[in-house]
Amino acid sequence: MTMLTIGAVAAQTGLTEHTLRYYEKIGLLDPVPRGPGGQRRYREQDLRWLEFLLRLRATGMPLRDMLAYAEQRRVGNTAESLALRRKLLAAHADKVAEEIAVLQSTLQLLQGKIDIYRGWEASLPLSYQLDKE
Repeated sequence: MTMLTIGAVAAQTGLTEHTLRYYEKIGLLDPVPRGPGGQRRYREQDLRWLEFLLRLRATGMPLRDMLAYAEQRRVGNTAESLALRRKLLAAHADKVAEEIAVLQSTLQLLQGKIDIYRGWEASLPLSYQLDKE
């Protein structure tokens, strides 16, 4: 079993050591086992959980929702816990889908504007065309 120090996990995840300790303190991470000198020793399952948390964070899930999910995860696979986790993720997935739709629409608008400027630039006399990128 691979056991990593907090420094190694910080380097691997991009989180600071302070953030890792904070996540453990507030209950986002389960208590991390300690080595003989009291140093945290992260397991593979801790890294998988952190990867999931980072993806939730990257999509803008609020910390309170991440905490609610983590609490239900600790409850175990009861019917109620599974339903609550599913609903939480489904609601977040809906928000992410809405944000993607807005970004896609904005991207199309930007690409349209870029095409307009390319057309205008192409219609200028060669002496005015400075940059043909």
